[in-house]
Amino acid sequence: MAELNTGGGGDGKKVRSKKSNPGVDLTAMVDLAFLLITFFMLTTTLSKPQSMPLAMPEKDPKDQPTDITPVEEDRMMTILIGKDSRILWYMGMLKTPRIQPTEAAFGKDGIRKEILKNTAYAKQFAKKEGDGLIVNIKASDAASYKNLVDILDEMAINKVQLYAIGDITPEEITLLKDKGLY
Repeated sequence: MAELNTGGGGDGKKVRSKKSNPGVDLTAMVDLAFLLITFFMLTTTLSKPQSMPLAMPEKDPKDQPTDITPVEEDRMMTILIGKDSRILWYMGMLKTPRIQPTEAAFGKDGIRKEILKNTAYAKQFAKKEGDGLIVNIKASDAASYKNLVDILDEMAINKVQLYAIGDITPEEITLLKDKGLY
């Protein structure tokens, strides 16, 4: 550490001691940093995953619906989810649609725009304040789970009050095949 030069040689020359740069031991600082990081990671509340409430009826073959509520065709929008993140939608019934089946993409310039436009149209036919667009979502076997979740997100973004996930009919599967979406 420290060096003491006594001169000892007697030849009259000054002997200089070497000056070394002082070294700082950062081990304690690194330990403290890791302890603080660990403390804050363990005590911080991370964002909790949010789930969207979805009520699905149980499928029991002996329970057939006895009270079927009629729905105005002008308020009914059907969304068919096909393969490769492609969707087809129409207004009204498939046999007599008010708007012919049209292909749309996901996102604000695709299905979201169409939902908003049809919501405004459906409000014209609403009998009371809360009535609006009714959306029937039907996913084909070629659709991915992600696409179904994306459509449900669109329902939440557009604040669609009434929507349901239904079974796709053979006629709708044929329509998807004709459009190359199945």
